[in-house]
Amino acid sequence: MTTRQLDFDACYLAVSARDSRFDGRFYTAVTTTGIYCRPICPARTPARGNVRFYRHAAAAEAAGFRPCRRCRPELSPGDPGWDVRADLVGRALRLIDDGVADESGVAGLARRLHVTERHLHRLFAAELGTGPLAVARTRRLLLAKQLLTETTLPITDVAFAAGFGSVRQFNAAMKESYGFAPGELRRANGPVHEKGGPVALTTGLTLRLGHREPYDAQSVLRFLAARAIPSVEAVCRSGDDVTAYTRAVPGGSITLRPAAGHVRLTVRTTETHLLSRLVARCRRLLDLDADPGAVREILGSTSLAPLVAARPGLRVPGAYDGFELAVRAVVGQQISVAGARTLLGRIAARAGVPAVPDRSADENGNPDAAVTGQVPLLFPTADRLAAADLDGLGLTTRRVATIRALAEAVASGAIDLDGAGDPADTTAGLLEIPGIGPWTAGYIALRALRDPDAWPEGDLVLRRTMERLGVAAGEAERWRPWRAYAALHLWSHASDNPDTTPRGHDR
Repeated sequence: MTTRQLDFDACYLAVSARDSRFDGRFYTAVTTTGIYCRPICPARTPARGNVRFYRHAAAAEAAGFRPCRRCRPELSPGDPGWDVRADLVGRALRLIDDGVADESGVAGLARRLHVTERHLHRLFAAELGTGPLAVARTRRLLLAKQLLTETTLPITDVAFAAGFGSVRQFNAAMKESYGFAPGELRRANGPVHEKGGPVALTTGLTLRLGHREPYDAQSVLRFLAARAIPSVEAVCRSGDDVTAYTRAVPGGSITLRPAAGHVRLTVRTTETHLLSRLVARCRRLLDLDADPGAVREILGSTSLAPLVAARPGLRVPGAYDGFELAVRAVVGQQISVAGARTLLGRIAARAGVPAVPDRSADENGNPDAAVTGQVPLLFPTADRLAAADLDGLGLTTRRVATIRALAEAVASGAIDLDGAGDPADTTAGLLEIPGIGPWTAGYIALRALRDPDAWPEGDLVLRRTMERLGVAAGEAERWRPWRAYAALHLWSHASDNPDTTPRGHDR
């Protein structure tokens, strides 16, 4: 299938076979029912003459179709093609998921991308068949539908958590797009709670985050666990397995737990309006939108085939916050993982802020104190860290200067690590900062910028693992556009063989 136009025959074949590889890549709309579905919908395959295919759920809704209640399009993983291309539309979709359009409108979205609204709309119409405003609206509606279906969050709170400005606006949007009021969907799935407020989140609000199979959740969670920053992140284990990963977020905490066919996200926060942003960032953190089949097709035909066969569900751990990840990369240069964790914990203790500012209000509805007590601090923002005194933490003078220069560049907007900038331009900007070289910039691109072809140049573990496996350095070119996944396979192989892993290295 091309990027601009879907191949009807290929789409229909995928729908007939209920091929999970295409879940999230397109949606099937049925003209006789007025409903659009995921390719894996268990309903009977409609006749060819009664179907239309759309690249994005928003395009289907703009054409007047409603989401299927059976296959639930809100649970489909995202289209990984936008990460591979990393073009302007892909970056815009990432910012929309992060709530930029909700907070600043399409005008603000265009400014972040350094283009005009007209140009942005023209690109969306060509690629997706609808505009950015419709995409943002559909994202809000699908999140609201999931909240109404999976939780008992009061309808008023659902409206604001999904990004709507008022309950009246929410009700009107649901009726116009889906043909029913929020209360009707809630009554079909559970009791309606009339009272609102943060007390509803005391025990946590849990959502399902879907992904494509196979998915090696433990490899991602162990990677994050080994690098968890004290007071910012925490993990629970059962033997060698990580059963839960928790981190501080504004107003409370989030917890991620692996489950059968999905990941469970539990949110405890008073800042319910940030819910869609939390969901989007968790998906990127765990690389839930990746297409393992596409990765296997390329890497499985190279000398990495045995590694890919051994771990077909391996993912690239992302970042909850781009700036935080960049600081991790700088601090982790040429030191051990444990050493980097210690230094990062000191930075958080020195310059971080409480996740829940008024802890005395816990009994009045703030998130569970027992949970948030494990992760009381938010990692410092760029502007806060730029002004912080980092002396006496164990960092070298040169490392402190690099962190400060990085923080100033991000705080001023010269470097954008949250997805608005072109990865190549962002990497070039990082390389201009004294103390950031090709390895650090490549590692930031791999995890924070979500570039699937990023390659940490000069990584000692990668080089020695390739030598031990008899892989020529030039063969890395054959791994495009999935060199980031190749790096994870090599790092994982080195981790499984610790006797051959160089000491004092952040991998």
